[in-house]
Amino acid sequence: MTDTQALRVAELPQNTPTLFELAPDAPARALLAQELGLIALRKLRFSGEISAYGKHDWQLKGKLGATVVQPCVVTLEPVTTRIDTEIHRLFLTELPEDEAPDVEMPEDDNSEKLGAWIDPAAVMAEALALALPLYPRKQDVELGEAIFTEPGKAPMRDKDTRPFAGLSGLRDALKQGK
Repeated sequence: MTDTQALRVAELPQNTPTLFELAPDAPARALLAQELGLIALRKLRFSGEISAYGKHDWQLKGKLGATVVQPCVVTLEPVTTRIDTEIHRLFLTELPEDEAPDVEMPEDDNSEKLGAWIDPAAVMAEALALALPLYPRKQDVELGEAIFTEPGKAPMRDKDTRPFAGLSGLRDALKQGK
């Protein structure tokens, strides 16, 4: 997003929350839709507040609402999804040290290092990207079963790969042996 509403941390009041409300216009939504691989981003609104969190840290609390259009993973037809989610981010001067140095993702993914600016538009774009359905699918559409095998051999189907698929055959064989 090119138009930023970043707020300088040094200018934020300690005693009262700083309110924000973002409702990007059509060109800004189209740009964000393109960045996220969406067919369209019909509506987008992010509102909330930034307030002091202790003596040196800040928190952002907000509500994200969006209507997105994505391609169906099965048919590639447009799928419209409504997203409404609560957002909470902590901007900390000192991030907690992880005891295990090999850990890539911290347990608290809502915390980030406090810089000179807090950008609600960047938080909005990130939160929207994380809230998108990973596999959007039109209602009543199912992925068909692909069957591949050599000529003359019985094909292996999806149900054959289930861990207990062979037990019913074994049960039937045991009944016939009695």
